[in-house]
Amino acid sequence: MLELLGYYNYWVFAVLLMVGLYAVITRGNLIKKLLGLSIFQSAVFLMYITMDKVAGGTAPILQPDAPDQLYSNPLPQVLILTAIVVGVSTTALGLALVVRIRETYGTVEESEIYEQDSRG
Repeated sequence: MLELLGYYNYWVFAVLLMVGLYAVITRGNLIKKLLGLSIFQSAVFLMYITMDKVAGGTAPILQPDAPDQLYSNPLPQVLILTAIVVGVSTTALGLALVVRIRETYGTVEESEIYEQDSRG
């Protein structure tokens, strides 16, 4: 049992991923879908960052007195920072589209939007 609890970050990742996926698939409200997408993205960020940890690794700053030192790779953190910026931008664009949809259709529920479109 303790061995399974040792992987708590993967359990958190899996739960967040499933919650986000569930919200995107099952909810008809566009705002809730965007929140689910944000939770899904956060889960991926968490998994990527936790897999990067090097036991005993330090910042990649070369020091002449320690030539055999173990260094952590900074590339995953840089990629995740970029992904966070892209995720925030995507969410902002999605919210702007939801505002325009609300102005046009008067609702943010998918079923009502489909119904209005089918009537022409």
